[in-house]
Parts: sequence; C-alpha cells; structure tokens
Amino acid sequence: MISILQILLMLLSVAQFIIIAHIILSWLINFQVLNLRQPLVAQIWDGINRLLEPVYGRLRSVLPNLGGIDLAPLVALLAIYALRILIVNNMPMFY
Repeated sequence: MISILQILLMLLSVAQFIIIAHIILSWLINFQVLNLRQPLVAQIWDGINRLLEPVYGRLRSVLPNLGGIDLAPLVALLAIYALRILIVNNMPMFY
C-alpha cells in the first residue's frame, strides 16, 4: 500500500511541476519574452494547455469571474498541496 501512496505522491509532484511550468510560460509570453510565433514555444504552450484545460475548466466554472485574473492555477496548486498533506499525514495508517 505504501508503494501506491508513493506513486500517487510522485504523480502529484509531476502535476505540480506542469502547473508551475504553465504559470511561468504564461508570464514569459505575456511579458513578450517568448513569442507564440516560434514553433517550439507554440507546441509546448498548446500541449500544456491541452493537459491542464480539463482541470482549469472545471475550476473556472466554480470560481467567480474576476476579469483578467485567473485563479484556476492557484486553486489547482493549493488542491495538490492539500492532497500531499493528507497523504503524508495519513501514511502511517497504512503500515
């Protein structure tokens, strides 16, 4: 059972990394450090958006509309941190 929990923690870490990469990439695109006309940047941006849009879409339907501020990545990161805390704190129960 511990192995399953460790695999789940690893998947949460990967999801956390992807969300943080999406946030940083969106900042770099908005501040015009990166350009979406570059094929590699456009492919990476499109791939990350396709991965995260199902999660963000559900969160955006629940969150209030704040205009230009998107809180979906923040809420997703907080949910991942909360899940990690729950798993780590309850791990001794599975020994």
